[in-house]
Order: sequence, then structure tokens, then C-alpha cells
Amino acid sequence: MSYLYEVHLHTTGASACARSAGHEYIPYYKSLGYDGIIVTDHFFNGNCSVPKDLPWEERVDIFCSGYEDARAAGDRQGLKVFFAWECRFDGDEYLVYGLDKQWLKDHPEMMQWDHITHYEKIKADGGLVVQAHPFRERNYLSEVYVHPHQCDAFEVANSGNPHEQDRMAYRYAAEHQITMTAGSDIHHVGRTDNGLIYGMAFDEPLNSIDDYVRRIKSGSGFSLHVPHEHLVWEEGTTNHLPVFIFDRNNIPIPTHSVDDIFLTY
Repeated sequence: MSYLYEVHLHTTGASACARSAGHEYIPYYKSLGYDGIIVTDHFFNGNCSVPKDLPWEERVDIFCSGYEDARAAGDRQGLKVFFAWECRFDGDEYLVYGLDKQWLKDHPEMMQWDHITHYEKIKADGGLVVQAHPFRERNYLSEVYVHPHQCDAFEVANSGNPHEQDRMAYRYAAEHQITMTAGSDIHHVGRTDNGLIYGMAFDEPLNSIDDYVRRIKSGSGFSLHVPHEHLVWEEGTTNHLPVFIFDRNNIPIPTHSVDDIFLTY
């Protein structure tokens, strides 16, 4: 038996691009047989709807409201709901798991952190950092920034990506032995860009966000809840924007071909 979890989900509580409130997701994921969801709203440096002119702690309270709404409904209806968030740097985004509202309130300086500081601080406090959709291309991006050394894992399947971009992430992670996750990046109940619902399947149930962090860091006891054919490499798969791979010192290395991308680490 496997236990399914949605690990990338946005609500109207804090994500400006979301169209569904936290509580609206509960009956939907129950109907799909999921054991739980993780709410990952866009943080203040991303597409966030929380007003910028409020005191930091008040902003954090509002930011957490989407999760708290989902959690209350989940408790009533029998679906586990855990807290996380999605932050943004220069177009590259990261899912942060394992830390809570109080941690956010205690770290207003996080808005000035670079990638290395961000990863080291979160890791030191027991958190998990996953680069979300690392090879995503969008019309608002001019370059793709991939940070294999400033995170614990790659999200290699995302329902907001064309399969081509997921295949790039999957191949890169496989060739460099990077732990992989998958999520729907859902913003509206029942709707995703590719019409599919992804997630993570675990061999034992998760009882807390700490369980999720431990399992992903261990690299075992889970699998991607994604049709395998969506990730199998196909000839002709390529990038369309310049790709930079960042080294251990957070220095960008330009790549010049698809083969060059997978050789750069």
C-alpha cells in the first residue's frame, strides 16, 4: 500500500495567482485517495498577495492563513495538511519544508539572504530545500538558473511544466544523483496546466512535516506519483533559453548545448 501526498499547492490566502481557498482542496484530494497535502504558498519574494506595508509579523500571520484554513478543514474531514512555502530569487524558486510560522517571524532578515545563506540557515534549523521546476521556461524569464548545490532535491515533475522541461530536470537529477520530488503546483481545485495531478507516494503514512523532511533527506521509502513516460528522455528535447548551472560557490557556469548542460555540475 502507498500513501499519496500533494507537496506543491497554492491558496488564495497568500498566493496572488491562486484561485482556490485552502479549505476547497480538502474534499478534492480526499476524492483522489490522497492521505494529505502540503500548502506551499508564494512567499513575500514571490507572487504573494500579502500587503507589503504591514509589520513583518502581521504579514507572516496573513501569509499562513491559507494553510491554517486548509488545516482546519482537513482536521474536520480527515485529510492531513502540512505547512511549507515557495520562495523566489532571480526567477528560480524553492520549496521550503520543515519550518513553521514562528521561524518565519523570527527571521525577517531572510529577505536579504543569498542562495548559500538561505540554504545553510534552513538546513541548520532542520529544514528541507527543493528547487521547484528547475528547468522551467516562461515568457517572463530570459535565462534559466539551476542550483544543484544550494538545495537538497529537485522537483523533477511539475504539472505546470511541459513534459520537455520535466524531462530536462529528471535527466539532470538522475545523472548527478540528486534526490527527486514531484508536485502538481496546483492553484485551482481540479485544474493544472497539463491537466494532471502529480505527487509523492510513500510506503508509510506521514504524520508531520518533519516526517516528510526526514524521508526526502533519507532518499528512500518513496516514489514519484507521475506516469513514467512523462519523464523518459526523448531525442530532440532541448532548452530554449540560456541555462546557467551554479557551482558550490554560487558562481554561474554558462552552458552551450543540451549535452553541456548535463555535463555541468
